Amino acid sequence: MLGTHQQTSRIDPQEIHDILRNSRRRNVIKHLESQLTPVSVRELSERIAEIETSESPAPRNVRESVYNSLHQTHLPKLDAVGVIRYDEDRKTVELREPARQVDVYMEVVTRYGFTWAGYYRTLGVLALVTIVATTVEVSPLSPVPTVLCASAFLLVFAASTAYQLWTHRWFYLRSLVANVSPASDDLGNE
Repeated sequence: MLGTHQQTSRIDPQEIHDILRNSRRRNVIKHLESQLTPVSVRELSERIAEIETSESPAPRNVRESVYNSLHQTHLPKLDAVGVIRYDEDRKTVELREPARQVDVYMEVVTRYGFTWAGYYRTLGVLALVTIVATTVEVSPLSPVPTVLCASAFLLVFAASTAYQLWTHRWFYLRSLVANVSPASDDLGNE
C-alpha cells in the first residue's frame, strides 16, 4: 500500500499528535531518519525490538510481535498519513518529505529534557548580560574585552547550530538526494 498524500501536503496537527502518541511509531520515524535508502520491515522490527527491550538481539518472540504490529497497524497508518512509504509487496519502508512536519514535534525537546527554544533564549540572555557587564566593566568581567566576550558567545551559538544540523544530517541529506532525483518519487506514487 503506497501513501496517498502528495509530498507537499500538510498533515493535520491532530494526526501528528495521534502518530506521536505511540512510542513504536516514534521509534520508527527516528530510525528511518538515519537511513538514506529503504529499510526492510524485518530490519526495522529488529531495531525497534532492541530499543524496546534494551537487548541485542531482542528475544525472538518480541521481534515477531513488533514485526506483526508494524506490518498490521503502525506502518499502514504512517503510510496513509504520508509520513512514510510502505511497500507491502517488497516489505520495505522509507521516510517521506512530510515526516519533517512530525519531526518538528519530536525534536522540540533535546535529549537532556529542555527545549531548543529555551536553550537559545537562555544563551541569548546570558550573552546579553555578559556583554553589557564587560562593556560597563563590572568585575570580575572588567579585564575581558567586549569583542572577545561577544566572539565567544557567537562561537557557542555557531557550535549549537552545527550540532543541531549534525543530528539531523540524514534528514537533510535525504532531502538533497530526493531533490536531485525527483523521478524516483514519482514512480512510487503511481
